[in-house]
Amino acid sequence: MDELPPSRNQRYIRQLLVHTGILEERHEDLERIPGWLEHELADEPAAHANLARPFLHWFLLRRARQRAAIRRHPASVDRDLRRRVSVALDFLAWTDERGLALADLAQEHIDDWIAGATSQRRYLIRYFLKWTTSRRLTRELTVPSIPRQEPQNLLDEDNRWPLLQRCLTDEALPTDVRAAGAITLLFGPSTERLCHLTPEHLKLGDKDTHLVLGRHPVLLPPRLAELLRRLVEQPQLRPQLSRVHAGPRWLFPGMVPGKPISTHGMTQKLNRHGIPVRTARNAALAGLAADLPSPILADVTGMHRHTALRWVAYARRDWAEYLAARAEDDAEKREKGIAGHDGASQFRRSAAEGTSKA
Repeated sequence: MDELPPSRNQRYIRQLLVHTGILEERHEDLERIPGWLEHELADEPAAHANLARPFLHWFLLRRARQRAAIRRHPASVDRDLRRRVSVALDFLAWTDERGLALADLAQEHIDDWIAGATSQRRYLIRYFLKWTTSRRLTRELTVPSIPRQEPQNLLDEDNRWPLLQRCLTDEALPTDVRAAGAITLLFGPSTERLCHLTPEHLKLGDKDTHLVLGRHPVLLPPRLAELLRRLVEQPQLRPQLSRVHAGPRWLFPGMVPGKPISTHGMTQKLNRHGIPVRTARNAALAGLAADLPSPILADVTGMHRHTALRWVAYARRDWAEYLAARAEDDAEKREKGIAGHDGASQFRRSAAEGTSKA
């Protein structure tokens, strides 16, 4: 099966065989990469193929398997690995066009490669050059760090809270969309973490319900808690095949047997129902980072502590300035008799009302 051309049908059939115990479980995102590479190398020069194979097998895949073995929330790494190999193949074609051998590469050539980029994709050549340097195929070369970007788009607070209220109250929306949208708008978890939630992540008490996204559980508004209870209790709509080894029961199951919905599928589903995932997540994290110290933000959301530090630094600077500017603008409107309201105050007031009503 691995020798077949990569396709959705091939992946589905293989997982079906794994689910029913005919084939052994494996980290499919990683193990399907070698088959993809062989199809990519079909039209590549032999010299490029002889570099790409060990680069993938002995460098990229080896490290990825080590990380996958210890990660609590496995990431879909296949796209990242494919990009790094594709960039390496593009770079080898670029050196051929200029008549450059790997041993002759100098820092000025790497600078030219980066300078000719129309996106940040070419910075990924750092992984290939790290491997070639370790194999003494190239001299020590430096690839500059990818320029750090601040969050570009955040959902406006005046839109964020009504959208959250819609998730909590609109019975016309599917239950899974309402639950996933509300979690995203409130806590901003990564889509990967959201898709891998199971009933075990819910801590049900007599009065309160908590959700575990990071090291410590977070208290849920009663209405969201009820949504998640319904999600746990509702029957699976898709046919369920028996499996030899019991696996997790996902809150958001996917079309592939035994697997949660993919991150791409979740993003598309929420976007179709008017919930912009990226901007909603950015707004939730900015709001949390404005109120929480970075260690608590990391513990509650499950993000890395360095990422939490960057979010807090961003929120204390840009988000606070944004809210202050909005308040000043609305104050001017009120003075002039123009209808308006303070977005930040409205959000806090609505949050308190919505929680008590829920």
